[in-house]
Amino acid sequence: MCPSERLPLLEEYAQRLATDGVVRGLIGPREVPRIWDRHVANSAILATVIPDGVTVCDIGSGAGLPGLVVAIVRPDLRVTLVEPLLRRTTFLDEVVEALGLENVEVIRGRADALHGERTFDLVTSRAVAPLDRLLEWSMPLVAPEGELLALKGSSIVEEIESARSVLKKYRCDEPTVIELGGGVLESPTHAVRVSWADPSALPLHLIRGRGAKDAGSKAAGPKSSSSKSAGPKSEGSAGAGSKKARRRR
Repeated sequence: MCPSERLPLLEEYAQRLATDGVVRGLIGPREVPRIWDRHVANSAILATVIPDGVTVCDIGSGAGLPGLVVAIVRPDLRVTLVEPLLRRTTFLDEVVEALGLENVEVIRGRADALHGERTFDLVTSRAVAPLDRLLEWSMPLVAPEGELLALKGSSIVEEIESARSVLKKYRCDEPTVIELGGGVLESPTHAVRVSWADPSALPLHLIRGRGAKDAGSKAAGPKSSSSKSAGPKSEGSAGAGSKKARRRR
């Protein structure tokens, strides 16, 4: 699940999450005893089903779950962490710098601020929103041959049924639910895969505005930490937000 040479970095991240993360209110103190099993390992297992060398966008990254963990255990990936709250992106920037993660980019902003600007091979998330809302935020970021791959709980089958109208609106293929961590994690988790039904015929409102910026993340090499600021946001939201953003290197 984690290459031995990357394990010290993962352990340092878990330690920072259990200390600074608690002090800054990024994770509850009651979660400290189970940070490794419930949060870190649960996120790392997602990396086992991600193809080699792809671009990944993690929306609503929070304290870095699952995106930062995936970037640590898979240095071959180029990972963009999208999070609207300043105190969270500050933490992410600090961890990225401390661990020397050259394959990570941090953006302060909401997911829809990137709609029409960037696309990615894979869009991930964990405990961000029900599937219907998650599709609205994620699918405009998914490249024609890419997919959404989100960690979900046991209610995912019901979420899929509730999201039928949105799946149709975005012309998505039938979602696939996969179990992760069987025989490895104490409690296996689930992920849902959603791709385009016909990559050659994306909805027009998703195609508009891409132009030369389409799949911009593919054209760039690994990036060091950066962030994008936006207007006031509600706690934990990854949806629509301010378009007035600035990048801080």
